[in-house]
Amino acid sequence: MPFNRPAAVSATRIGLGLAALGRPGYINLGRESDLPAERTAEAMEARVRAVLDAAYERGVRYFDVARSYGRAEEFLAGWLRSRPEADDAVIGSKWGYTYTAEWRADATVHEVKDHSLATFERQLAETRGFLGGRLDLYQVHSVTPDSPVLTDRALQDALAALAAEGVTIGLSTSGPGQPAAIRAALRVTVDGGPLFSSVQATYNLLEPSAGPALAEAHEAGRTVIVKEALANGRLVHEAAGSPLGRLARETGTAPDALAIAAVLREPWADIVLSGAATTGQLDGNVSAPAAHLTDGHVEQLSALAVPATDYWRHRSALPWT
Repeated sequence: MPFNRPAAVSATRIGLGLAALGRPGYINLGRESDLPAERTAEAMEARVRAVLDAAYERGVRYFDVARSYGRAEEFLAGWLRSRPEADDAVIGSKWGYTYTAEWRADATVHEVKDHSLATFERQLAETRGFLGGRLDLYQVHSVTPDSPVLTDRALQDALAALAAEGVTIGLSTSGPGQPAAIRAALRVTVDGGPLFSSVQATYNLLEPSAGPALAEAHEAGRTVIVKEALANGRLVHEAAGSPLGRLARETGTAPDALAIAAVLREPWADIVLSGAATTGQLDGNVSAPAAHLTDGHVEQLSALAVPATDYWRHRSALPWT
C-alpha cells in the first residue's frame, strides 16, 4: 500500500521503531534490564515478535526499521509472514548506514555511514530481499546538511525511479543541523516535483530545535515522523528530579506517556515512534494519546530544553550496551 498520512495513522498516531530490538547493542538507556540476558538472534527475534504482536493489537500500524538495525528487517519480515491479517501494516525502512558490529554489543564500530549511489543500490536490493513488495517507505538514513543526497543528481534520479515504482521516498535527519537539512530537502526536486514525501527527525522535550522546520514540512504536504521522543530513554531515566518527573507525580501519569503526549500536541507530528524494548514499555507509550496536558503543563516541560549542540554532544557520548 502507498505510504500516506491517512493510511499510516488510521488506527493510531503511534508507530513502532525497531532500532533497539534488531541488534544486541544500542544506545538506549536501561537495556541491561530491558532485554534478555543472552541476546542471541533467536532471543531477540522472539522479543521482536512479542512487541510487534502487542503493538498491532493496540492499533499500531506503522513499523520502522533500517539496514543498520542488525537483523530488524529480517525479523519484521518473518513476523509479517506469520501475521497475514497485518496486510494493513505500513512498512518503512532506511538505507545509508551499514551494520558492522557482527552481532556484538561491544563492537568498536557498530555502523558506517555512506550516502553514495552504490550503497543505495546495494542496500535497496538487500531490503527487498527481506521485505519484497511490503516496502512502503524508503528513507535516506540520518541526513545532515552536507549529505550527498541533497546535491547528487544521479542519486536523486535513482531515488525518483524508485518512487515511480510506488515506493515513497523520505529521509531521516540527525545532529544539530536538523533544521537546515530538513529545509534543504524540501527544496530538492526531480523533473519539477518534490523528491522527498516524508521527513523523520529527532524531536523531544530536550531537543525541540527541529520543530519549526518540521511544521514547514507538514505545511508543504510531507508526512512528519518523530523519532527519539524519549531521547533514547533519558527522559524516563532522568525524570526523578526534573519538571517531567514532578508533573508525572502530580498527574499520576508515567513520564514516558507525558513526554510522548507533549510531542503529539504538535499538529505537525503525524506519527510518533515508540522505541519500546518490552511489551510493558509499549503499553506505556501507546497510552500517551490519552494523557491530558494543559498549556500550563507544556510551559513547565519547556524548561527541559537544552541547546541542540549540547544535546547532540551528549547523545554522541552515550555508550552502546
